[in-house]
Amino acid sequence: MKNRGVSIVIALFAVFAMAAVTQASTPTGGTRHAHTGAKVSMKTARATALAKVPGGKIKRAELEREKGRLIYSFDIRVPGKSGIEEVQVDATDGSVVSVVHETAKKERQEAQQEKMEKKTPAAGH
Repeated sequence: MKNRGVSIVIALFAVFAMAAVTQASTPTGGTRHAHTGAKVSMKTARATALAKVPGGKIKRAELEREKGRLIYSFDIRVPGKSGIEEVQVDATDGSVVSVVHETAKKERQEAQQEKMEKKTPAAGH
């Protein structure tokens, strides 16, 4: 009788584990990153971004919500070229949202703005 109870517990655990994996799957068979909501992995998004900037090296990468859209943002430096290329990849479908060249001056301004945003907590948080 005791073995039967253990078997039932193991079977229930397996059912719940399978349900959790099924819920975390995307329609394309990938895994949803449950804590972020991203369906595309950082690794996949990096490859997409680097394909847009041949010869570049990623200097900064982040997952952020911009204008209500969950995106990966990559700052990519190209040897011999000033500034950076900012490539944004949609974290839900892997499409390229934008590719923008930022001058060194613009890059410094953005870094300064991000510092200020981190110092000032958002209202309601």
